[in-house]
Amino acid sequence: MTLKDKVVVVTGSSRGIGKAVAVAFAQRGATIVLNGRKPIPEPVLEEIRQYGVKVHTILGDVSDFDFAEQLIKETKEKYGRLDILVNNAGVTNDMLLMRMSEEDFDKTLSINLKGTFNTIRHAAKVLLKQKSGTIINMASVVGLVGNVGQANYAASKAGVIGLTKTAAKELASRGITVNALAPGFIETEMTERLSEKMKEQASEQIPLKKFGTVEDVARAAVFLSENSYITGQVINIDGGMVMNG
Repeated sequence: MTLKDKVVVVTGSSRGIGKAVAVAFAQRGATIVLNGRKPIPEPVLEEIRQYGVKVHTILGDVSDFDFAEQLIKETKEKYGRLDILVNNAGVTNDMLLMRMSEEDFDKTLSINLKGTFNTIRHAAKVLLKQKSGTIINMASVVGLVGNVGQANYAASKAGVIGLTKTAAKELASRGITVNALAPGFIETEMTERLSEKMKEQASEQIPLKKFGTVEDVARAAVFLSENSYITGQVINIDGGMVMNG
């Protein structure tokens, strides 16, 4: 499967993993639709444009059902199709379970899980008519094993995994693949805020003894988009931290 001129929507693509995914697809000639709740920084747009591809920005919150519909509709109207949807938009709001408010829980699930449902729900109409397409959802190893202080985040990402498997079964008959990526400790702005001691402790949990990069995750997204016989899977990008038997 060539990615030249394929239309790719990446939610939450202003920085970190989302930006790296968008750049990786641009490097392979894809048309890129960026999404975020705030304006996409000009350096990000310039980095993508240097590969000679089309890039378009649609700002809004995917946890809003109507906006998610607008995102897909505008993409289809502008480019005539949608080939790959990468659901990367997400937030963390860490706190111990006994101190977590209802609002803390609801907000995280609304963006991470409901936002993923919203875009899949609307994109499915386009992909089903095309009888082709790829959906890649950003989960987390935390959704597989849980983590202290992340009840809301773990629940949202576990939900994304369940949603991924169900959507994969429902859409497979039309040649649409749906998979999830589950990053572990990745070098981002979020992990950069950790103390050196916490980084060392985290690295000790990882068999490869190092954090991954956003490019590691981006390459996995491209891999899934190029393979039409992988669906319903969760690929851990975690240096071996979580090994499922």
